[in-house]
Amino acid sequence: MIEFIRGYDATVQALFATLFTWGVTALGSALVFFFKSINKKVFDTMLGFAAGVMIAASFWSLISPGLELATEMGYNAWAMAAFGFMSGGLFLFLVDKTLPHMHLGLAPSEQEGPKTSWQRSVLLVTAITLHNIPEGLAVGVAFGAVAAGIESASLTSAIALAIGIGLQNFPEGAAVSIPLRREGMSRGKAFLYGQASGIVEPIAGVLGALLVLSVRSMLPFALCFAAGAMIYVVVEELIPEAQSNNNSDYATMGVLVGFTIMMILDVALG
Repeated sequence: MIEFIRGYDATVQALFATLFTWGVTALGSALVFFFKSINKKVFDTMLGFAAGVMIAASFWSLISPGLELATEMGYNAWAMAAFGFMSGGLFLFLVDKTLPHMHLGLAPSEQEGPKTSWQRSVLLVTAITLHNIPEGLAVGVAFGAVAAGIESASLTSAIALAIGIGLQNFPEGAAVSIPLRREGMSRGKAFLYGQASGIVEPIAGVLGALLVLSVRSMLPFALCFAAGAMIYVVVEELIPEAQSNNNSDYATMGVLVGFTIMMILDVALG
């Protein structure tokens, strides 16, 4: 598979990888055809797993190579990493405040951002879509770094990141479609809404790869920016949701398992 992917340029590689992550989102959404609800313990464990994957990916696949690359380019490594990381978190914070959306498990009256008459289903999809922007960007930047000839970047590491993001997209797809089905939406429509949350990943992935290839000097910043945005999602949404049903032990174990699997993928393949 690696040799097959190696034959394409970085933007096509990023497109293939993020189409895969989108496909896993759709696979998770397809659970709605078999279940109308998911056991709360299972669901919270899945959310914890997604959080663990994102935390591990943020360090091993993004911050660590960002630090190495900043040093190679002659930048102040810690300053570049800190600036990029905080910029990523601030970006999503500002998006949160300007785009109407709603987190899972909340009533329509508890939507965030500007008040709107959008339906609950649209608000839920918007919230998950916000997660997927930094995920797609991270994958695209990783493949762009390989094409740019960055010594600390490898194709296997970029593929490992895409696999890890794909794994954590599975519960995210289910997290949209199944609650919508439980509220009375048809299975087909709930599935369409669930998979739609992943559409932004191929777009963000290609843009990330193009950015790196166009402005190579921005790569350390871009890597840490994606990490900051991902950690924002984890802390602001995934972990609070996973802990909201008094299943903290299951959610915590999910985080540990997700972190371990992503760490193994990145270290073993990278």
